[in-house]
Amino acid sequence: MTDTLDSLFAEAKARFLKAHIGEAAFDARLLISGLLDLPAAAFMTRGSEVVAPEDARRIRAAIARRAAHEPVHRILGSREFYGLTLGMSKDTLEPRPDSEMIVEGLIPFARKTVAEKGGCRIIDLGTGTGAICLALLSAVPEAIGVGSDLSAGAVEMARANARRNTLDDRFVAVESDWFEQIEGAFDIIVSNPPYIRTEVVASLAPEVRDHDPALALDGGADGLDAYRIIAANAAGHLAKGGVIGVEIGYDQLQVVGHVFEENGFRIIDRIRDLGGNDRAIVFSFGNEGLKTGT
Repeated sequence: MTDTLDSLFAEAKARFLKAHIGEAAFDARLLISGLLDLPAAAFMTRGSEVVAPEDARRIRAAIARRAAHEPVHRILGSREFYGLTLGMSKDTLEPRPDSEMIVEGLIPFARKTVAEKGGCRIIDLGTGTGAICLALLSAVPEAIGVGSDLSAGAVEMARANARRNTLDDRFVAVESDWFEQIEGAFDIIVSNPPYIRTEVVASLAPEVRDHDPALALDGGADGLDAYRIIAANAAGHLAKGGVIGVEIGYDQLQVVGHVFEENGFRIIDRIRDLGGNDRAIVFSFGNEGLKTGT
């Protein structure tokens, strides 16, 4: 039997529905078009087109992986983030659109710093794929950045993504346990740290629990371990007038705010996602800083 785009799409959709994958049709289309490098319009208009046997085998292998709840973009090996194409590995979180909100929130401050100083130094703690730092560098050409991560594999992936997006002349990746191997001061300290309570990790969706690295998910008994470390050490690495931006869980605004306030920081901005949920907090040290975000 000859395989066509339509027949493989129908096969994938049926497998995904049986596996209780919520957006079965969307994922089927995204997976197949990604594997064949087809734009959405072509996929929709060329449904009767015959698919070569070797491509059909690749598609069926990928369908089986998605039916086992491996995320589509992990199967494809990359994902778009803030206009960049980022590779990922077992050592990194999958970059997600919600994290673009902290990028948007920090760009005005980065540009203001450039206007005042002629440049802007950024560090992304727990950088993973490098997504947040690289997105900021792409938006602010005068900025330079450091991405730090405890995982050697993540550091290598961040370096590869910097090269892939021609940002490696302004980006350095360092293997470090938070600030341990970091020297100097930065105008922006940013992080999307692990913030999920240990007891909750096992109940996460399999796409997250089984494929995102535990190191990037588990925030300790109350989900605040990483915030405590960052808050306790950030002042020594923050340039005068600099800011810290951290992503948070939707219900963590007050508790994370308290952790930083105990260490001499104050909230100058809160960043919400498109659903209106709190997504990130921006802090200055002491009485420094002006509100520049959304």
